[in-house]
Amino acid sequence: MNPSRPGRHSSTMGGMPLNDMPWWRWRANVRSALHMLSDVRFHEECWLAGADGYGDVTDAVYRLVEDTWLDNWSAEKYLGTIFRDPDEARLVDQAVLLVLRIVHQVGPDAPVSAYLGHPGWPEAVHAAREAHVRLSANDGEDPDVPPRPLHALRALTGTA
Repeated sequence: MNPSRPGRHSSTMGGMPLNDMPWWRWRANVRSALHMLSDVRFHEECWLAGADGYGDVTDAVYRLVEDTWLDNWSAEKYLGTIFRDPDEARLVDQAVLLVLRIVHQVGPDAPVSAYLGHPGWPEAVHAAREAHVRLSANDGEDPDVPPRPLHALRALTGTA
């Protein structure tokens, strides 16, 4: 139980409850995507290696923008529902812009190596890392733990 909300189940990404945000499931998806997009070691050990359970770049981009429409409007629209403050929104907007630019140039069905080899990829990874660190810190979590597999995200959010 979440002591600050009697009678409510506490969902966490690792320690801090997320369900203090009205659209916490969307926040969990955005955080998962940013986490995967921001971790160079993860790119090598999971995406390039073809490890099961983590999806690919396109899956991460889909989680980043699917419910939020961040490919169409600013994260500021979601202040107080998905994002806690204007800094989170600004950092997420920057990461989305850079990642989507690469997706549009490379194509959504490109192999992982095409994204990772794009000249703009390091800047996109850096922007995703800044956003991931900010959101993790605001949720009271360590941004340096490895990304969790997608089945853990589905268990957290209660999605199929």
